[in-house]
Amino acid sequence: MRYILGIDAGGSHTRARLTKLDGAVLGEAEAGPANARIGLEKLHNVLMSVTRDAIAAAGLDETDMPLITAGMGIAGISRPGMLPAASQLEFPFRSVSLESDAAIANLGAHLGEDGATLILGTGSVAYIKIGKVCITIGGYGFPISDEGSGAALGLSAMRHALRALDGRTKPTPLSTAVTAQFDHNTGRAIKWMDEATPKDYADLAPMVMDYAEWNDEIARSIVEDAVKHVERFIETIFDKGAPRCALAGGLSRRLQPWLRERTAARLTHCKGDSLDGALILAHPEYRPGSVSR
Repeated sequence: MRYILGIDAGGSHTRARLTKLDGAVLGEAEAGPANARIGLEKLHNVLMSVTRDAIAAAGLDETDMPLITAGMGIAGISRPGMLPAASQLEFPFRSVSLESDAAIANLGAHLGEDGATLILGTGSVAYIKIGKVCITIGGYGFPISDEGSGAALGLSAMRHALRALDGRTKPTPLSTAVTAQFDHNTGRAIKWMDEATPKDYADLAPMVMDYAEWNDEIARSIVEDAVKHVERFIETIFDKGAPRCALAGGLSRRLQPWLRERTAARLTHCKGDSLDGALILAHPEYRPGSVSR
């Protein structure tokens, strides 16, 4: 083993980082979604593609793959039957360890120590590690679950926008901005929804946050409702005995200022990111190095 590869395969995008054991980063790469829902063949293709790009960024080639120990966190892999099936995929590495994206986010946030992580991105899920006990809260999939997530914000925005368009509720700048993407045409909006993925809905979340910060009445109500779910997540995490909790995911930085002061005071900062967690999964002795990223 000469190199360590960490991959974070999520609902919106996939990231890879190739390092040495001392944490020196050799190469990084990004690709599209690679969660378990896209099918094992497509999942494997994305994982290998982002690996090749990371290797190329490091100035290496495919002949170096047998020197790699890999750790991969994959969204949706905790679904029944998915982990055994994904474990049968062939990779040209020295070894491969697979876990959920929530597990590697938690490993990275606390650098392998006990703690909890609430991930707020395209979806939402909480992951708690206390000794050898690991607990997952939420993360059952959109639209049943994923409360407080980017996809949930986007879905609420679409609902409000369509109601405003047909006259059931008062239009606001947010609703106008959303329907403008469909030329204010209900049929076009419905056609988009017929094929929309959680990522498509989550792409509306920054707009919702922007308008909430600009005091749009409906946008604020959408965000405030999401924050109630986030705070309930955090309360449940501590009720289950977690010694600490950190927020992670692309939406977390924008939602955290909306939390009550007493809730925010209970949170800790992430010591590392999900790719650090994937690298720890690959090799437990790995720790982020001092090399500039």
